[in-house]
Amino acid sequence: MIPTWIEPLLSPWMLALFGLCIGSFLNVVIHRLPVMMEREWREETNALAEVQGPPLPELTLWKPRSRCPCCGHQIGWAENLPVLSYVLQGGRCRGCRTPISKRYPLIELLTAVLFGLVGWRIGARPEAVLWCGFMATLVAAAGIDWDTTLLPDSLTQPLLWAGLVASLMHWTPVGLSQSVWGAVAGYLSLWGVYQGYKRLTGKEGMGQGDFKLLAALGAWLGVQMVLPIVLLASVIGAVVGIGMKLTGSLREGLYVPFGPFLAGGGIAVMLAGPSRVLQWMSWL
Repeated sequence: MIPTWIEPLLSPWMLALFGLCIGSFLNVVIHRLPVMMEREWREETNALAEVQGPPLPELTLWKPRSRCPCCGHQIGWAENLPVLSYVLQGGRCRGCRTPISKRYPLIELLTAVLFGLVGWRIGARPEAVLWCGFMATLVAAAGIDWDTTLLPDSLTQPLLWAGLVASLMHWTPVGLSQSVWGAVAGYLSLWGVYQGYKRLTGKEGMGQGDFKLLAALGAWLGVQMVLPIVLLASVIGAVVGIGMKLTGSLREGLYVPFGPFLAGGGIAVMLAGPSRVLQWMSWL
C-alpha cells in the first residue's frame, strides 16, 4: 500500500506532466551523449598514441547550460519550458530567430504521452515510476540510434540490469527465470542473425548495440515477448525503410537503424500486455 496523498501524483495526467519535463532532458541526452562518447574515444586514442590533444571545454549532461548553436544565445528558464516555450517563440531562437527543430517539442510530447500511458496501464502504483524510466531510456536510445547509428552501452546495459533486478525484486510481473532467459534469447537471436549475415555476405548487417537493446527488452518483458518484439520491429522497419527509399530520404549507405524499431516494438508490447500479444501471435 502507498499513502493516499501519493496516488494523485501517479495519475496518468501527473505522469504525463512529469514526462514533459523528462522529455526536455532527453533532448539534451540525445544531443550531448554521442558527443561525449566521441570525446572519450578521441581521448583514449590520443592516450594510446601518446599524443596530447588540445583541451576541450567541459561537456556533461548538466554543463554547460544550453545555448543556441547558431548565435550562442544562452537559453534561460523561460525559454526552456517544455513545448510552451517553443510555441510562444514561434519555433525560433529568441536571440537570432533561427528556426528550432520540431523534434524538440515532439520528443517532449512523445515522452509525456508514454508516461501518461504507463499511468493508465499500471495504475497509481510505485511500479509506474519504474516503467516510466524504462520508457525514457528507450526514447533516448532510439533518438541517438536514429541520429548516429549508435546505441550507447551507458543506456542499454543499465536498462538490462534494471530489468533483471526489477524481476528479482518482484517489481515487474515477469519472473526471474523468464527475465534471465529473455535477456539471453534477446541477445543471442540477433547475434545469430548478425553472424549468419556476416558469413554469407562478408558485411555487418547490424550493430552490436541492437543485441544489447533486445536483451534488455527481454529482461523487462520476458522471453515470450522477444519474438513479438522482433517481428513488430521488422515489419515497421521494413515499411519505414521502403517509404524512405521511395521518397529518396535514406541516408548514405541506404540503411535504416534497427534500434528505434526495437524500442518501438518493446513499448508497444509493454502497453498491450503479454496476454493480448500472445493472443495476436496465435492468429499468425
